[in-house]
Amino acid sequence: MLNTALSRLGGAHTLALLSFLLLLASWQLLAMLLQQNSLPAPAIVVQVLWQHIISGELPFHLGVTLLRLLASFTIAMVLGSAIGIALGQHRILDRFFDNWLVIFLNIPALVTIILCYVWFGLVESAAILAVVVNKLPNVVVTIREGTRALDKDLLEMAQCYKFGRSKTFFHVIWPQLHPFVMAAMRSGLALIWKIILVVELLGRSNGMGYQLHIFFQLFDVASILAYTIAFITLIQLIEWVILKPLDERALRWKR
Repeated sequence: MLNTALSRLGGAHTLALLSFLLLLASWQLLAMLLQQNSLPAPAIVVQVLWQHIISGELPFHLGVTLLRLLASFTIAMVLGSAIGIALGQHRILDRFFDNWLVIFLNIPALVTIILCYVWFGLVESAAILAVVVNKLPNVVVTIREGTRALDKDLLEMAQCYKFGRSKTFFHVIWPQLHPFVMAAMRSGLALIWKIILVVELLGRSNGMGYQLHIFFQLFDVASILAYTIAFITLIQLIEWVILKPLDERALRWKR
């Protein structure tokens, strides 16, 4: 069985590598056919990426955007989880605030960002607030559905055995709620960094979005692609180094 698992894992990595090489080859072929500045070759983009790294420009702006991402992500997850659990446990609250959730889910992110800047000014707190307001409803809905799906028989059993609140949460509630929390975290990262770029483009003087706006004005496609690759790489590292280990650690009880 171990050999079979290893062979499957090796096959999966091989397919992923072949897929990546096919993507690079297609990119290179299109760049050769077009021969335009609108699609530079991969080698040119990598060279530009390295120049921005050694100059210190890319690490600075990437770090600023990452700090905004972590701040808004943490606030949205903590508030959204608390609100989602409360709505999932209390039907009256859920019915009362359900229309609020629908409204906030359907407000365009651009509108929220503009309103936050108009109401609170072009300051850092307004930028963070705009991101949180856009992400918060998604977290609330996801955690609310997870709370609704909790097994009531297990909760009653925990009461019968006189589990304390902390023991009930970590041994009964958390294992059931964990997949919903991870779903909210992964979708949150995918959504938040896109919103942050728009926030920075419209009202900040630093960050990845601000830099991309400058490159757009200069029609510097190579730099746009270089910054995009850098940010995607960072998000993938967060997934591999933080989220996946957390997921595997929390699900050890199933093994």
